[in-house]
Amino acid sequence: MADLNTLASQFVQYYYQVFQSDRSNLKPLYRDDSMLTFEGAPFKGVNDIIGKLTQVAHRIATLDAQPSINNGIIVMVTGELLIDQETNATRFSQAFQLIPDSGNYWVLNDVFRLNYG
Repeated sequence: MADLNTLASQFVQYYYQVFQSDRSNLKPLYRDDSMLTFEGAPFKGVNDIIGKLTQVAHRIATLDAQPSINNGIIVMVTGELLIDQETNATRFSQAFQLIPDSGNYWVLNDVFRLNYG
């Protein structure tokens, strides 16, 4: 198995690049059992999750990863984002629980929170 931090880094790089270019292409990463909590509001399933995601620009500051059950990975990301054409960045945190499937991973849990103050 590849190094945990390398896998997490590859996932984060892929996720945010696809998010920037066309968020609808993130659909294969989510399943009907996937859950997103966005600023405290829950969303379940591929269509609800993709429908909630908005077009923003991310700048990743930190990435941490830990092993999870059944060879999964917990990934924690912090950084800054710009919503629409704003010039002032807002800090954010996002955590993913990745589940392995035939050599790839899918997102079971995705928790996103803006960090004010």
